[in-house]
Amino acid sequence: MPIIISAAEAIPPYEINQGTASMFARELFSDSFKDIDRLLRAFQNGQIEKRHFVKNVDWFRKSHSFEEKNNAYIESAVSLGKEAIEKCLTNTALLNRQIHAEEIDAIFFISTTGLATPSIEARIMNLLPFHPNTKRIPIWGLGCAGGAAGLSRAYEYCLAYPKAKVLVLSVELCSLTFQHNDMSKSNLIGTSLFADGIACVLVCGDECNLDKIRRKKTMPSIMAVQSTLMPNSLDVMGWDVKNEGLYVVFSRDIPHIVESWLKPNVTSFLQEHRLNFEKIDYFIAHPGGKKVLDAYVKALDIPAAMTNISLEVLKEYGNMSSATILYVLRRYLEMEIPRGSYGLCTALGPGFSSELLLLRWFD
Repeated sequence: MPIIISAAEAIPPYEINQGTASMFARELFSDSFKDIDRLLRAFQNGQIEKRHFVKNVDWFRKSHSFEEKNNAYIESAVSLGKEAIEKCLTNTALLNRQIHAEEIDAIFFISTTGLATPSIEARIMNLLPFHPNTKRIPIWGLGCAGGAAGLSRAYEYCLAYPKAKVLVLSVELCSLTFQHNDMSKSNLIGTSLFADGIACVLVCGDECNLDKIRRKKTMPSIMAVQSTLMPNSLDVMGWDVKNEGLYVVFSRDIPHIVESWLKPNVTSFLQEHRLNFEKIDYFIAHPGGKKVLDAYVKALDIPAAMTNISLEVLKEYGNMSSATILYVLRRYLEMEIPRGSYGLCTALGPGFSSELLLLRWFD
C-alpha cells in the first residue's frame, strides 16, 4: 500500500493573536450589528489563540481589488509553496536522506483561495530542479476537504505507479479573500476563524526502496479512501464569486450536519473494511472549528481526547482550509506509533462533501 513518508509546513510571516483580530473586527463591524458584543464572543469561544497571515493587520484595514489580492496570492503561494516543498523533501525527523526534486513523479496542487494559470506548481517548478516530465495535477475548489482529497488522489496514483514518489502541496491564503465591505455575519465569523497555511506531504508507492528513505520505525500506509457528496447541499459552504472577488458562504448548520450525516458515512466506510470505530486508535480530523470538533465527538461517540491534536492545531493556526489537516497529519507522523495501529483521516468541504482515509502503521 502507498505510504506517507514526510510532511512539512511553511509558516506565513505575520502572527496575529485573537485579541488583535477581535479588536479589528469590532472596528469594522460595530456599526453594522447592534449585538456586536455577542457576535464577538466567537473570537473567544472558538478557542483559537493566534493565526498566521501573509499580510499584516494594517493591510486589511483598506479595500483591495480582486486583481491586487490575487496577485498577492500568486506571489506568496509560489514563495511559501516552494519553502514547504523544500522542507518536506529534507525533513530529517522523517527521512534518512534528502529526496531530490527530480525524483518526484507527480505533484497534486491543492487550493481554493486564489487563481493562477499557469498554476502555482508550474511556477514553482521553474524555481526548483524538478524533472520536466513531472506530472502536474492542480485541484481547485474542494475547500477544507482538499488536503484529504489530495492525499486520496496521491494514494490512487501510487497504486497505479508503485515506484512513484508524489507530492501533495496545499496552499490556502484565506486572508486574501477577505472582503472589507462585506458586513455579513458569515464574513464576521470567517474573520474569527480562517487563516493562511501552507503544507506539503510526500506519498510513496510500495516499490520505492522505502527502507532507504524513511527514518521512522513505523509509518502510515493508506489502506483505503472514500469520497462522499451530500445531495442538494450546495449552499452549505463555498464562495459567491462577485466582481470584488470571493465572498464566503458558511452555513451555521455545519456542526448539526456533521452530527447527523458523518456517523453513517464513517460507519459504512469502516464496515466495508471489516472494522468499527472501536478499532480506530487515532482520529486525524480537519479542525473546521471548535464546534465542528465537538460535533465529531458527539456524532462518533469518541473520547474528546481523540481530537486533542486537531484542537492544538486549531488553537495555534486557526482554520487554514485544506492545509489544516496536513498540519495535523505531520504531528502524527512524528509520533512513535505502534505497528498495526489504525488511523482515520477525515475532512469536510464544499459540495457538501467528506473525504475519508483509512491508515495503518507498519514497519
